[in-house]
Parts: sequence; C-alpha cells; structure tokens
Amino acid sequence: MISHLFLQQYWWIIISILAGLLVFLMFVQGGQSMIFSLPRNESDKTMIVNSLGRKWEFTFTTLVTFGGGFFASFPLFYSASFGGAYWVWIAILFSFIIQAIAYEYRSKPANIFGKNTYDTFLFLNGSLGPFLIGTAVATFFTGSQFSLNEMNQVRWQTPWHGLEALLNGKNLALGLAVLFLARTNGILYIINSVDEEALIERSLGKLTVNAIAFLVFFLLFLGSLLLSKGFAYDSSTGTVMMENYKYLHNLIGMPLVLILFLAGVVGVLYGIGSTIFGGSRSGIWYTGFGTLLAVTSLFLVAGFNDTAFYPSVYDLNSSLTIRNASSSHFTLKTMMFVSFIVPFVAAYIWFAWKAINNKRITEEEMKKEGHVY
Repeated sequence: MISHLFLQQYWWIIISILAGLLVFLMFVQGGQSMIFSLPRNESDKTMIVNSLGRKWEFTFTTLVTFGGGFFASFPLFYSASFGGAYWVWIAILFSFIIQAIAYEYRSKPANIFGKNTYDTFLFLNGSLGPFLIGTAVATFFTGSQFSLNEMNQVRWQTPWHGLEALLNGKNLALGLAVLFLARTNGILYIINSVDEEALIERSLGKLTVNAIAFLVFFLLFLGSLLLSKGFAYDSSTGTVMMENYKYLHNLIGMPLVLILFLAGVVGVLYGIGSTIFGGSRSGIWYTGFGTLLAVTSLFLVAGFNDTAFYPSVYDLNSSLTIRNASSSHFTLKTMMFVSFIVPFVAAYIWFAWKAINNKRITEEEMKKEGHVY
C-alpha cells in the first residue's frame, strides 16, 4: 500500500525537478534580455534571435507543465496563489504571450509594426519573465499575506494581490539572481551555438559582468535565507510556527539535498569559469546541470522536513504544506503512474534538441535559411 505521505513527497520532488528545469531553460529569456545590448548589427541580432528561437517552445512548454503539475498535485496552492496573487501571475503569463507573438511575426512579410516592436516584446519577456518568477518563488520562503477559511477559500489581505512581494528585499534579491542567472546561461548558450568570432568575443565581455551580478544577488539571498527564521509545522497537529535558522536546519538535516545543492553551485561556477578562463564553448552544459540541481534542492528545502512551502505571514495556520495542500490519495496515485512516461518524453526532447543543434548558426546560414525568426 502506497501511503499518502509518500505520494505527496513524490510529487513535491517532481515539482522541484520541473522548477529546476524551467530555470535552466530560461536561458532563452536571458538571451532575449540582451537583444539590444549584445549584437553589433542586424546580422548579429538575427543569429541571436534564431539561436534562442529554436528553443523558446521548450521553456514555454515546461512553464505550462510546471503550472499544470502544481494544479493537479497541490491544488490548494494553485487556488491560493493564482487566485490571490493574480497580478504577478498575469504579468508573468502576459510576458510569455508576447514572446510567442514576437517569434511568430517578427520576420513575417509586410510586418506593419516592424522588427523593433517584436524585439521589444522579446526584451520585455526576457527581463520581466525571470525576474517576476524569481520574485514569486521567493515568497515560498518569505511568505505572503493571505488567509484561508474553513472551506479553504483564499482571502488576500492587501489590494496589490501579489505585487507587494516587490517591496521585500529578499524577494528582489532572488528575482534579480534568477534574472542574471538566466542572462549568464543565455550568453553561454549563444557562445555554444553561434559560429561568429566577433559575437563570441562580445559575449565573453558580457558574461563576466552578468556572472558577477548573479553571484552577488544569489549570495545575498542565500545568506539572508539561512540566517533568518523559517516556517516550520508540527506534523502531528499541523500547527505552524516560526523557527530560527529553519532553512539552514533543513539543509543540515537533509545531507543528500545539501550535497545536491553544493554540486549544483560547483557546476554553475565551473561552467562560468571554464568559459571565461579556459575558452570552453561547452560551459552551458555545466551551468545548466548545476542550475537544475541547485534550484531543485532549494525547492526541496522549501517543502520537506516539516516546512510550510507557501507560508502566510498574515495567519500562520493558513500556511500551506505538502500535507494540507495536496490532492487526494487516489489522484496522486493515478498521476504517479502517468508520470512514468516522463523519461520517454525527456528522451524525445533530448534527441530533438540534438537534431536542432547539430551545427552552429552562421551568418551565411541566416542568409540562406528558408525559415528565419
């Protein structure tokens, strides 16, 4: 007999992995955010847009899968966050909608708005998407102002409906860390996928600045997180309480998660360092895998070890945990069997990725290519 708790933990691990994959795939957004600052001319811009454009659907699909997985496995979170902090989620979704429009119409004949309009759409998605997602995820650690009644109906306690998260320094630190990590990964992907020496040289110059900015904001967030109080709960009574150094205790109390987190950080640093100091063009694979491990670990820290993963600072006992926010035993068990096809989907994505990236993009290819974004 599979216990309900096992299924809740299983699905939190799945959600955590999807979150890590999503943050890695936001290298597309990171690259887009430099669409006006990185290229020297229109030819460079075309190569950058087409390099990223061949992967934008992976990010969009993963975002939808992440949201759908959360809805199916932890519906109370979905209703509380999306039903209460809706202005943040509307802004995130809007930024991805204009991204899809931009890639679809940017190079269409008789484009009455001009490429610059759609380039602006790509820039907005690239800048706002990672920043707002990072800010929203930070509330998993800092809390939000909501309450739930006996029928689990959410009542948001501020008229800003999620935008108040932008007033918290820790939230902003993670939002900026995710943005500059996406930009760093975007630069590394361009270095890996484009065959144009002048563009690669400019990318290397941008890489150092963005990597330093990422490290500053990431360390600021991590330091404040580990030294602050966290939202613990009593698994027998469900009572939520504040605990000093809760997230530090979580890392120490879960050695495997700590190892995965440190391995992720080392992977990101190695990918950056091997590119800047070693001239490698494969740094994206190290930072990508490192991003996956580090973000997955942070989500595990947020939800495991008797921790409220979506805390309420207005009413502590309205906080959501993997125990009180999950679907029924039947639903989670049924979805678990469905999830067994995920490795086959991942294999398909990998082969499709390899087929798309079988050769680096060149200026000559952009002039001959039939389909150009």
